[in-house]
Amino acid sequence: MRTTWLLRLGFATLAGLSAGACSDGPRSSTGDARVERVGLPYYADVSFTPRWFSLPSAVPADFHSIPAFALVDQRGATLTEHDFEGKLYVANFFFTSCPGICPTTMASMARLQEAFGDLDDVVLLSHSVTPEADSVAALQAFAARMQVVSSKWFLATGDREQIYELGKNSYFAHEDLGEGPGVGGEMAISDNFLHTESFFLIDRDRRIRGVYNGMNAAAVTQLIEDVRFLRESATE
Repeated sequence: MRTTWLLRLGFATLAGLSAGACSDGPRSSTGDARVERVGLPYYADVSFTPRWFSLPSAVPADFHSIPAFALVDQRGATLTEHDFEGKLYVANFFFTSCPGICPTTMASMARLQEAFGDLDDVVLLSHSVTPEADSVAALQAFAARMQVVSSKWFLATGDREQIYELGKNSYFAHEDLGEGPGVGGEMAISDNFLHTESFFLIDRDRRIRGVYNGMNAAAVTQLIEDVRFLRESATE
C-alpha cells in the first residue's frame, strides 16, 4: 500500500496510510524542516507531488483537472460536471455490497454530509466501482440506509469504462490498488476493480487539492477543516 504525500504541515495518518492535510505547509522528508505556505497545494499526477501557486489565476490553464463526465445518480438523474460548477466537492469510490472498507469509508462520507449540511457550495460524490450491480434501485436502497440527502451527496453509477477512466487517470485512485493486502488485510484489488479508502478534495475548478484516508477519523477531521479553509480563503 503506498504512502501518500503529507499535504500540509504537522499531520500524518496512522501506520503509513494516506495522509490528510495540515495547516501551514509541507514538511520535509525528514519531518524537521517547515516551509510556510498559504493555502492548499494542487496535485497533477500519480506521484501526488504538491504544487503551490500564489493565486488561482497563477495556475496554468492546462493544469490537471477532473474532465467532463456523464453519470447517473441515485435518483436516476443525469449527473455531469455542470452539477458541480461553483462548488467544492469530495469524491470517493465504493460499491453497495462491499463488506470490507466501504462501511467505514461511507460512514466517513456520512460524517461529511452532516458537517457540510448547511453549505450549499459543498457536495459529495461517491462513484460505484461495480456499476453493473449498482443500479439506480440499488443506489436508492443504499441511500435510504445511509440517510443520504440527495441534494448534498450523489451516488453515481453509469458506464463502467468511464468510471474506471475517471478513477485511474483523473483521480489517480489506481495507485491505491494493491499488490498485497489493503486496510484491515483486505485485498485492495479484486477482479480488476478500484477499491480505495482515499477521499479526494476537488476545488471549484475541478482540481485536486487534497487526498485523505477515509478510514482515519483524524484525516477526515482535517478534510473538514481544509474544505472550510478553501471556502473562506480570500484567494479562492
